[in-house]
Amino acid sequence: MAAASNDTQFDRMTNEPVSRLVISLAIPATISMMITNVYNLVDTAFVGTLGTSASGAVGVVFGFMAIIQAFGFMFGQGAGSIISRALGRRDVQRASAHASLGVAAAFASGLAIAILCFLRLDRVVFWLGSTKTIAPYAKTYISFILLAAPFMCSSFTLNNLLRYEGKAALGTIGMGLGALLNILGDIVFMFGLKLGIMGAGLSTALSEFVSWCVLMSMFLKGKTAARLSLSDLRRATPLFLLDIMATGFPSLLRQALNSITTVLLNSCCAVYGDAAVAGMSIVSRVVFFAFSIALGIGQGFQPVAGFNYGAGRYDRVRSAYRFTVLAAQAVIVVGASVLLSFPEPIISCFRDDPEVLAVGVRALRLQALALLALPFCVATEMLFQSTGHRAGSTFLSGLRNGVLFIPALLLLSRLRGLAGIQEAQPLANVASLPLAVICSLYYFHNLPKTQRDET
Repeated sequence: MAAASNDTQFDRMTNEPVSRLVISLAIPATISMMITNVYNLVDTAFVGTLGTSASGAVGVVFGFMAIIQAFGFMFGQGAGSIISRALGRRDVQRASAHASLGVAAAFASGLAIAILCFLRLDRVVFWLGSTKTIAPYAKTYISFILLAAPFMCSSFTLNNLLRYEGKAALGTIGMGLGALLNILGDIVFMFGLKLGIMGAGLSTALSEFVSWCVLMSMFLKGKTAARLSLSDLRRATPLFLLDIMATGFPSLLRQALNSITTVLLNSCCAVYGDAAVAGMSIVSRVVFFAFSIALGIGQGFQPVAGFNYGAGRYDRVRSAYRFTVLAAQAVIVVGASVLLSFPEPIISCFRDDPEVLAVGVRALRLQALALLALPFCVATEMLFQSTGHRAGSTFLSGLRNGVLFIPALLLLSRLRGLAGIQEAQPLANVASLPLAVICSLYYFHNLPKTQRDET
């Protein structure tokens, strides 16, 4: 029965029209991200009612959560890329060994992060960019995040494994349920029980655990081709772990740079007060929400690229990439138009403070314009990683949020103050576009023009 199901999935991934396949896989991935981002925005709005310092604390801890996400994505996208290509070759045993090892490594990483950070909690919150007034809120909130870190980290891995199998709908159930519980938990704990920032942290920790249980059940109940079991874990070798980490390293680099740049951004903004920290953190969440639909289309593309690359269907890799870039660009044009048309009302939804509004409105306009450069860049990063081209993926991952953004932020903040801080990310996004175009042309020039012989 399981073999028949796997054959059906193989036929779907290698024969269904790529545009329909990408969209069918993108819809659940996008829904999952949208629900999660709605929670992030609602959480920001809820905590904003506690004051500007509490609102700033959410932005500070958001940078730390990106570290946890970085390890979850490294093991999830590393193992997922390998699994997708293995299933394209019909090697279920290899896929199961990598899946089991990836989840175990992610859980262990989350546990290690939690222990190390609890030992130096006071230093951690200031290292993340807290001011003296933000720090007490950040310390309370991050304590609950640390308790949930092993489950949070491995949940990201589980969700990525499901996506790379072409089972994104199953991941949506787990991640979406967790986000909805988080919103309800905020209402109950923050306002019903009047726990304030402590209630926001408790709600996040509980919802992450529930989400982890639901995602694990998808594998344990046999709804996936790859299995999670101790026997499959024992079959894994140290070389398997190195392969997962090398393939997933671009994701770790990308997410780690997101965290580092968030910390740097908070630190640069802290010079100008809590309003600057709060304003820029609000803009970051709003912009990511606008980008999440386009990103969801890219996530629908990843299993299609990996599966068909493994099966030798290079023509489908080309077609899927072209469709993904065009569809994502169309979505971004609409999203950027909305942000450019209503910046003041959007920022006011999260913190109705004139100082926060002054910082956020200009930053939102600049980042909305720069969003137009991202679909091509991100689709190209996903193409390289999904098909196992580690060097190209690592280069592109480090480019936009590291090589370009960090120097721009440090230089412009000195030359132009707060205005320079607002301009750094948009400048980095636009500057990364021509390099992504060159990498894409190089990749497809070297990709075989004909289908690999299966016999």
